[in-house]
Amino acid sequence: MSGMQRIAVIGAGAFGTALAAVVAQTGRAQVLLIGRDASVMTDLAASRMHETSLPGIHLPASLSFSARAEDLHDADIVLFAMPSQAQIAAAETYGPHLKPGAPVVICAKGIEKQTSRLLTDVLESALPGHPVAMLSGPGFAADIAKGLPTAMAIAAADLPLAEQLAKAISGQTFRLYASDDRIGVQLGGALKNVLAIACGIVEGMGLGDSARAALIARGLAEMSRLVDAMGGRGDTVRGLSGLGDLVLTATSHQSRNLRFGIALGKGEPIGTQQGSLVEGAFAAAVAARLAEGYEIEMPITEAVAAIIDGRLDIPTAITQLMSRPITTE
Repeated sequence: MSGMQRIAVIGAGAFGTALAAVVAQTGRAQVLLIGRDASVMTDLAASRMHETSLPGIHLPASLSFSARAEDLHDADIVLFAMPSQAQIAAAETYGPHLKPGAPVVICAKGIEKQTSRLLTDVLESALPGHPVAMLSGPGFAADIAKGLPTAMAIAAADLPLAEQLAKAISGQTFRLYASDDRIGVQLGGALKNVLAIACGIVEGMGLGDSARAALIARGLAEMSRLVDAMGGRGDTVRGLSGLGDLVLTATSHQSRNLRFGIALGKGEPIGTQQGSLVEGAFAAAVAARLAEGYEIEMPITEAVAAIIDGRLDIPTAITQLMSRPITTE
């Protein structure tokens, strides 16, 4: 990868638009943002503003817009910035138009709900011949688009490819760190959403910051156990894609997963919280199934899954967690 590259970002929501904007600002690549709605993309090109997703933020003049899948044909790198549960449908729609051998970077945090497969496994099956990487870590779309300092991780099966992608996508205020542990990076991103819901419940019930800190620490231990069991490196989740993302998502009210948990903690019905839009609501049940299959203990994750499914009320869940046998850390 050298010279002026062509980078395409598929998904014109807040995160996809922010990524496209920050890469375009580097001036090292021709960047194209592709969305589904032609009228929306035309409006973005004319106004250079995405008031629905990133209000008040001006998009770079060098950023191009399209709703045509065919415009992907010459993209050297393609970022998939749609929600985790939409990745397979996007692969079916856009896959036939990808440049042969072009790396695909997943920019979503989750696990496929129906099959419990990691997203890299999903896209590798759907897009043979295309290396699949994973971008994850602590970065809110608004912060990235505003040019506030942000660091995330990008993982590929081949470390040199991860390093090349990191250099291609990073900018002055957006720094990527390369990894070859795709399992650890994507599980860190998926599971932190579940733990953010748990931290939101703690906040909504007024249980205090000590309880939140305990959840973050013990949740990190749960993440590490599952990563190890699935063949990744447990230490990976102590970096940006695990601990870094967890601290951000579990403490900032910009986090939809945290707000969802706060509402649950205040006793609001799940149906009123648009749970289907919160990645952690999908990931909780999937992670609990994985924990059972790998025979590892993930009590916080399992409690969140049971609460969302209506199998457990919050006071009982807290009592059960606090009544577990005393062990070593």
